[in-house]
Amino acid sequence: MLRDAYIDLKYLLNRGYRKSYALEFVANHYRLTKKERHLLARCVFSDGWIREVEGKLLKPEELVGKVLAVDGFNVLITLESLLDGKAILCEDGLIRDLKYQGRYRINERTGDLLTKIAMALKELGIKKTVFFYGKNVPGSGEVKRLTEEKLKEFDIPGEVKLVKSPDFELKAFEVVATADVGIIVRVPHVFDLAGYVGEKLGKGARPFVEFMGKMCSEEV
Repeated sequence: MLRDAYIDLKYLLNRGYRKSYALEFVANHYRLTKKERHLLARCVFSDGWIREVEGKLLKPEELVGKVLAVDGFNVLITLESLLDGKAILCEDGLIRDLKYQGRYRINERTGDLLTKIAMALKELGIKKTVFFYGKNVPGSGEVKRLTEEKLKEFDIPGEVKLVKSPDFELKAFEVVATADVGIIVRVPHVFDLAGYVGEKLGKGARPFVEFMGKMCSEEV
């Protein structure tokens, strides 16, 4: 059932149907669970989008000397999910979380996650890193402070900003670390920072096709 839903959704997306409408139609037709709907929403894209993102994704060595804007909470959520085994490598080559989390919640692991991110950034040879966090998210001030500490500790040129709309700010940069489709479509280049950090830690994400195959075999 899930495989058939995927095939139908892919068909509609490749013919230009808006994803929200196509997914609603397919999900209702096959009576998909909330978990299955979420999986398809996060991971399935038209072939045209996949090609577009493939042309935007930068390899680690291509970041040398560049300014990297970081979608702070997006990267934290993705990395945390990846380390918990709750993230997936989607069709467009980016890792995304499978939680229904919404806003990031600061916790006892936040400082350690930022340390891991800072260590990875140090190795990339980036000219400057600019983190953006939504100022209306609870705990954002503390996350900003922790991020600034890590940048200083690892001697990484950069700054951390609390803003009303990170999405708006990020769209002004050439290279952005995010998995947010709304941002990716508006910027020239993208880097999967969470995926890179996870790889350094030996934590990869299961590919979507493999994940879906398992769900189908379990008849979820």
